[in-house]
Amino acid sequence: MSPPLFALQDIQAGYDDALVVRGVNVEANRDEIVAIIGPNGAGKTTLLKAAYGLLPLAAGRVLLSGEDVSGLRPDRLTRRGLNLVPQSANVFPMLTVAENLHVGSLALPRSERRTQVERVVEAFPFLRERSRQRAGTLSGGQRKLLALARALAARPYMLLLDEPSAGLSPAAIDLVFDKLIEIRASGIGIVMVEQNARRALAHSDRGYVLDMGRNAYTGTGKALLDDPRVVELYLGASSATASISTSTSAPSGMKPATK
Repeated sequence: MSPPLFALQDIQAGYDDALVVRGVNVEANRDEIVAIIGPNGAGKTTLLKAAYGLLPLAAGRVLLSGEDVSGLRPDRLTRRGLNLVPQSANVFPMLTVAENLHVGSLALPRSERRTQVERVVEAFPFLRERSRQRAGTLSGGQRKLLALARALAARPYMLLLDEPSAGLSPAAIDLVFDKLIEIRASGIGIVMVEQNARRALAHSDRGYVLDMGRNAYTGTGKALLDDPRVVELYLGASSATASISTSTSAPSGMKPATK
């Protein structure tokens, strides 16, 4: 069996001497959306930062295509196909849309940048109309889509997303999640941290519930939505209203996470 495209193995990380993430395991493959949910303070954003080299690892390994990339700088991870879209500060507000996309493409050889940016613009048509507009003047939803497009300009095969729906209107959330489904269909894997847990799981092939810096539950998005323990502890509604899922390619079954 081939290794997962992206794997976090027994990750421990935190700030100064305070551990926030305490031995978390996550796996993701191409053509897969993986959601990481859990209460505030569970370590979700810290986990993404550690995976992308923005925080040092106290222990554990980050694997990309089976290769240990633990401790590599973010720019080197980007060149290897892993990219991060943070919750905030995810575009350069004083630069135009076109300039943001150009910056995103700098991870590629010079001869390939223009072609990749054009591919991204074809996938996000509104960007062409607003190419000379400063990113800081875009609406919240447009800015989030630009952040995704800028990350895709580096031609990744795995995206890490921190709260992609945060602060957006319901209509903008719909647009963002529709785009994530398109990105998955294009063969790019997605690992996202999301407070809108029900929506995230409904669109995910696999989900991980973190609590107190550890894996609490893992399973398909649908299985987690249907599990009464997960619903009671983390979703705050009856399982009957939480069982809608658009996931089509996930394996079946849900299990408590192993330590």
